[in-house]
Amino acid sequence: MRRPHGPLQDGLRHTVAREEKGPPFHQQNSDFLGALARAGVAPEDVDIVVNTHLHADHVGWNTRLTQGEWVPTFPNATYLLPEPDHHFWNPAHDLARRSGAANQNVFEDSVEPVVRAGRSLLWRDGYDIDAHLRLEPAPGHTPGSAVVVLESGTDRAVFAGDLLHSPAQVVEPDCNSCFCEDQEQARASRRRVLQWAADHTALVLPAHVRGSAAFEVASRGSAFAITRWADRRPGCRAQGEE
Repeated sequence: MRRPHGPLQDGLRHTVAREEKGPPFHQQNSDFLGALARAGVAPEDVDIVVNTHLHADHVGWNTRLTQGEWVPTFPNATYLLPEPDHHFWNPAHDLARRSGAANQNVFEDSVEPVVRAGRSLLWRDGYDIDAHLRLEPAPGHTPGSAVVVLESGTDRAVFAGDLLHSPAQVVEPDCNSCFCEDQEQARASRRRVLQWAADHTALVLPAHVRGSAAFEVASRGSAFAITRWADRRPGCRAQGEE
C-alpha cells in the first residue's frame, strides 16, 4: 500500500507492521534491514512499529542482539503493543496458554527489551495511529489481537493480522487456527471484521495468506465470499482492472 508521500508514511513517519521470530523463525538472518534501506528507510527513520499481537512470528523484528544485549531495532520508534497481550504473555503471570511452547522466550528477547528501553506504548480499546490509520481490538486469536483499519477518502482497507490464516475462513468464518486462545471470541471477531469489510467494500489484507494476495468480500447468507482479488505487488493491477 502506498500513499502519495510514501509507503505507510506520514511526513517523516515510517510505520513497520510485520515482524517474525521464534520457532521456526529462530536465529534467522534475513536482509530485512537491507530491504528497508533500498526503500529509502533507515532504522532511525522509523517512528512507529505496530505489533497486531505478541505471537513469536509478529514480534521478532522488534529487537536485535547488540554486544550481547537485546535492544530495539528501531531506536526512535514508539512500539504499539496491545496491553492485554503484554499481560497475557508476561511469564511472571504464569497463565495457561494454548500456544505457550511456540512463544517460549519471545517475551524476554522481543518484547520486554522494548518496554525496558522506554520505547513502548501499551494500548487497549483502540488507538488512532494518525488521521487515517487506527488499531482496533479483534481478540480471540490472542487476548490483545488487533487489526489495522485504513480510511482515506472513499478508500477502506483492513490489515487483518492473524484474523485469517486461509481464504477458506472467509467462506467458513467459524473455522479457527489451532493457535487461537479463545475459540468463540476468535469466531466473533472474524465475523465482525469481515462484515465491516463487506459493508464498506474494504480491501482485506491478511498476514498469513500465501503470496501477495488481498481481496474484497461480500456477505453470503451466514458466511462470506471473495468477490475480487487484488495483487499487492508494486506495478500489478488488481483483477478486473484495465
